[in-house]
Amino acid sequence: MELTKQQLKQLLPKNPYVDHWHHALEQLLPDYDINTPKRIAAFVAQCAHESGGFTAIKENLNYKAPTLRKLFSKYFPNDEIAAAYASKPNKQEAIANKIYASRMGNGDEKSGDGYRYCGRGLIQLTGKSNYQNFADSLEMRVEDVPEYLATFEGAAQSACWFWEANNLNRFADVGDIKGLTKAINGGYIGLEDRIKHYEHALHVLGAH
Repeated sequence: MELTKQQLKQLLPKNPYVDHWHHALEQLLPDYDINTPKRIAAFVAQCAHESGGFTAIKENLNYKAPTLRKLFSKYFPNDEIAAAYASKPNKQEAIANKIYASRMGNGDEKSGDGYRYCGRGLIQLTGKSNYQNFADSLEMRVEDVPEYLATFEGAAQSACWFWEANNLNRFADVGDIKGLTKAINGGYIGLEDRIKHYEHALHVLGAH
């Protein structure tokens, strides 16, 4: 089945760019076998949760010091370090470079990879290794991926790629939103909201 523009408008009522998102999804979903009511409902629901209704396509790292201590205590083991990073003029960049350093294929903190390859797209692609795998699937240079992910097509395609690479249709086909959420999130953060989006999407797509 195809997702119509009218259906997407119902699913993203507050999004001013539905036409652009629909144009991208119309091209991409069939290419990645996201082509049944259950698959489309699950995909749009998870993306809507992850991106605040298709509005936030880049990770927001604008944290205050107490939040850094709470969320990333491993990287900010005391108040002084947290305060130092939270007060930097380029703090989002500095925070990303610290928390994502030397993992997920990134170089050390000084390399700038943490921010260069921070979370982008509808299901946030994070880390140089993921960016590289996505780039390889499109025969692109990894250096060009951050800019592509800032476009409607790139943000949507990275989510489709992640979906296919992790075989998420297997959860969508049986309506296992809990399993799907764990595969995307690593836990169950926002599960209720994801289920709400999913039920709504099934209803709009006429699958209920």
